[in-house]
Amino acid sequence: MGLLSILRKLRSSPDKELRLLLLGLDNAGKTTLLKKLASEDVTHITPTQGFNIKSVQSEGFKLNVWDIGGQRKIRPYWRNYFENTDVLIYVIDSADRKRMEETSVELMDLLMEVKLSGVPLLVYANKQDLLNAAPASEIATSLGLLTLKDRVWQIQACSATSGEGVKDGMEWVCKNVKTKKK
Repeated sequence: MGLLSILRKLRSSPDKELRLLLLGLDNAGKTTLLKKLASEDVTHITPTQGFNIKSVQSEGFKLNVWDIGGQRKIRPYWRNYFENTDVLIYVIDSADRKRMEETSVELMDLLMEVKLSGVPLLVYANKQDLLNAAPASEIATSLGLLTLKDRVWQIQACSATSGEGVKDGMEWVCKNVKTKKK
């Protein structure tokens, strides 16, 4: 049974739509994560040149997940998708230690955006199944998450290919948007 099936079972009549923005550097695993959420095949993923959108039902919410490409040339266009974002999901390749500073700078720039002010943040520390993956606690420190005071946030260790940790992150999203929505 896929994650989408599990989330559908949790659903009560969906009366609220939420917009989740899925961002991160290229090759972090955003599209794999999105496909895993939709119970789709994750064996053949190609880099996202623009964006992908999937809808998932969960706990009375229709979650519209926007997966935006993370290549350097696409990142300036991220701001076109900030409007009406209910939750920011930022995906990090935990095994790519060489780009940790770059991903930290991108995340901090996002968190300073007025249109994302106060928006709950879920950081998926992806690729935990790889031997050289940094633990989520180390990533939280290196990203400066512990200093965030203007929003609720969570870091979730996961493997988008196996699905491990993905459901836990989505449960956090559902719990934390309820306090934000009317």
